[in-house]
Amino acid sequence: MRLPTPERLMLIRMRGAIDRVDDGLIVLLAARRRLVRAVAALKPRAGVPPRDLVRERQVRTRTQSLAHRLDLPADTAAGLLDLAIVDACRQQGMAIDLGQGALPPSPAMMQPIMSDTLSSESRALHLLRLLPPPRRFAPLLRALPQRWQRNLLERAMARVLAVPLQDGTLDFMRDRRLGIEVSDLRLCWVLELRDGHLRVGDGAPEASVRGSTTDLLLLASRLEDADTLFFQRALELTGDTELGLTARNLLERLPWESVPLGLRIALNRGARLARAAREAHRHRA
Repeated sequence: MRLPTPERLMLIRMRGAIDRVDDGLIVLLAARRRLVRAVAALKPRAGVPPRDLVRERQVRTRTQSLAHRLDLPADTAAGLLDLAIVDACRQQGMAIDLGQGALPPSPAMMQPIMSDTLSSESRALHLLRLLPPPRRFAPLLRALPQRWQRNLLERAMARVLAVPLQDGTLDFMRDRRLGIEVSDLRLCWVLELRDGHLRVGDGAPEASVRGSTTDLLLLASRLEDADTLFFQRALELTGDTELGLTARNLLERLPWESVPLGLRIALNRGARLARAAREAHRHRA
């Protein structure tokens, strides 16, 4: 009997994740229909027409703004919103005319808008390329006392992992050593669970997770999931695979809202900036 290859196992996991996202879309659409039903009953009492075009334009504008921030194609976002609007119109027995809520720009306005957009993108790329890649900071970080590095890392872990540390979820790390290697900064830390706290130790790691500063930031900020990064070889797991996978699964199940808000914002913005700078440098190369 042939065992499945790592790539096939990864494919199965990623397809399963897509299935869960699809299920979520259906659940959200069902919830939206219930809300539409309630809104339809309130409109006559509030003196609002059955189809509020001003509101619809606001929804479209907000959707396109959100799609832009999430790097989602504008036509994909518009198509999904059109589907929801058509469904709402059918619920309320209204004629379906998607053009009513749209605000197409005039051809005379398109050229300056496109020129301004291209100019802004060029300036942004230029500024991002001025940011040195993380490897340039490696000599500076290595010059910092090890004591400072350890204290900073231990404090950050205590804040991010406060809940699993308290409820015993991290007990599997007791008497185990997990290494974190930041390849471009040439940094390596060995984590141990001692006296209910994650500490940075000196022993050889039983398992190690290795990746660049940007990819580890993307993982920590939840902008990329572990499966995708491992599949793309952006992250590498060596040594005791079971220990490494257990730690990875813990991070995936960690409630994001349990992480302090300020730290979540810092991780998100830092990861986005690092990713954008990396893409700008690659574009120039």
